[in-house]
Amino acid sequence: MQLIFASRRTASRRAVVRRRTAIIVGTACALWLVLSLLGPFVAQPAGYHGFADQRAWGAIPHALDVLSNLGFLVAALAGGGLLARLPSHETTRAARSMAAVFFIGLACSFAGSSFYHWHPDDASLAWDRLAMCVPFAGMLGLAAQQACGDDAAWPACIAMLASAVAAVLLWQHSGNMLSWALAQGGGMLVLLWLAARRRREGGLQIRLGWVIALYAVAKCFELADAQVFAWSDGFISGHSLKHLFAAAAALPVLHALAALRERSATWL
Repeated sequence: MQLIFASRRTASRRAVVRRRTAIIVGTACALWLVLSLLGPFVAQPAGYHGFADQRAWGAIPHALDVLSNLGFLVAALAGGGLLARLPSHETTRAARSMAAVFFIGLACSFAGSSFYHWHPDDASLAWDRLAMCVPFAGMLGLAAQQACGDDAAWPACIAMLASAVAAVLLWQHSGNMLSWALAQGGGMLVLLWLAARRRREGGLQIRLGWVIALYAVAKCFELADAQVFAWSDGFISGHSLKHLFAAAAALPVLHALAALRERSATWL
């Protein structure tokens, strides 16, 4: 009898989580759509593709801006290796799936950003931004799984992916950057809200504050591209550092998976 009541309570809690998730995700998507369609026109800045470091190394143009994307590939490979060696009982299917989406997204970011910086223009930038949508979605799914439960992971991931991809397509069609800025900014606000919630015991236990801090530092370096290049006397640009710090934002996820792997090895 106690098992029946416990099962009913679990089913009831999951239903509540699903309802709350549907309301939050639906409201956020509706708000994004309204603001994207009715908000002001935000043009992409003139000279957006004119990065500070124009040096080539042999056949590689804009070499450091291209090669600094290797950090994404290293993080993706490290994360894939940890997931492959992690016993299935150490984490839920939802957490494992969100981590897989995140690391696949990092590999996509390596390819998309390298392609863009090899020949920066609007056409290659679209591929770069489409690639960025995938790790954004995976990270939001991980945060939702950690804070709200497994049932919240996929809706958050899919909503982020759909809105970010739609934002890129809207920008391509109209030239209006607003939808992309709203997708990024809105996703970060939701991530901040989830980070402020208490971590569930069944979550992956990612230190989301570090993810947010490292991403914020990356954005600061992006904005200070030319200034950092000048301050470093031409050694490295802000945009190259932006890639390295954005890739470093994967470290809290890698640390959480490594901790589970270590715990599993201890019990064996």
